[in-house]
Amino acid sequence: MNMRENDAFGLREAFAWVNDPRRQSGNFRHMLLDILVIGFCAIATSGDGFNEMEDFGRAREGWLVKFLALPRGIPDADTFRRVFGRMNPPQLMECLQTWLCGTALAGGRQTNIDGKTMRGSARAGEAGARLVSAWVNEGSMTLGQAETEERGNEITAIPRLLDLLDIKGDTATIDAMGCQTEIAAKIHSKKGHYALAAKENQPTLHRETEEYFRRLDEGRVPRLPEDIWEGGHEKDHGRLERRRARAAYDIGFLSGRKKRKGLKTIIEYRSERTVLADGKTTSNTRYYISNRDCPAEEFARIIRGHWSIREQPSLGAGREFRGGRKPRPQGQLPEKPCCAEEDFPADQHERGGGIDFAGDPAHGIVFQAGI
Repeated sequence: MNMRENDAFGLREAFAWVNDPRRQSGNFRHMLLDILVIGFCAIATSGDGFNEMEDFGRAREGWLVKFLALPRGIPDADTFRRVFGRMNPPQLMECLQTWLCGTALAGGRQTNIDGKTMRGSARAGEAGARLVSAWVNEGSMTLGQAETEERGNEITAIPRLLDLLDIKGDTATIDAMGCQTEIAAKIHSKKGHYALAAKENQPTLHRETEEYFRRLDEGRVPRLPEDIWEGGHEKDHGRLERRRARAAYDIGFLSGRKKRKGLKTIIEYRSERTVLADGKTTSNTRYYISNRDCPAEEFARIIRGHWSIREQPSLGAGREFRGGRKPRPQGQLPEKPCCAEEDFPADQHERGGGIDFAGDPAHGIVFQAGI
């Protein structure tokens, strides 16, 4: 996503109604709007702390003054630390969602949901903080996060995360942990689309889907309405890979179809990889369900796009990423407001890779961004 001046004005308007956590009797040197907008802009352009917020503000003051008051210039790092340490994360998240809904990114996005562990968050005798995040391919941004104590609890964290998001018109992709009837129903009720991996944790669904495509290959079942897409050979990192997607739309044979709201399509996604050095070939077949009925080629793009969340330097699910210490129990709510932008004016700070900013651990505030 390109951050234009109009987008910055929109961000300022979205934050206009945020409650100021400072004592209202105080004589403030800096306006809350100025602090929030500069802070989020710094996070979006690879800043990873309060000092970077101050540095960004001073470097971009000529641009920021076009839409911020800045009565006393740029706040210092201590001011950012004090203010962000007192903010209410759910309220900031709601403001960011309001802003996103006013941009071209609202609706029609691919929102990939996956879990990961915060690097550096583990303490002696404790596991690291685990987060479930929603990553949007278009614009390369993390829309939101919900914390869970351990990997198995991600199923309960996903509905909480979905409650934070406006996914109307979006396609939400989730690995096998999200192939639950309740999660499919929530996405469908929010007028979103889903593409959910069907694995052995849903034994009946996985078996019936696998058997259908296998019998179809063997000519043992009538050919129901379907679409097939086959990609060409792709050469990368010394490997030759080919992908194939097949979508079946007449799914009356599925025994549990009525439990999954809106279910229209089952998909078989097959990849074949050959290592050029030794000629060894391996193949992998995965199955998905969806409430969309788009062509197989579109499903192939969606399925492959899901793994972009794991390819981000700091957002790889199943990997640990940079972060602060694990938030203390007395901290604020675990849900995290998140935002990232790829492109500010030309002389922005540019330091490659994803970033994350951990505020005062006592308040449990964590902002995530992937650039």
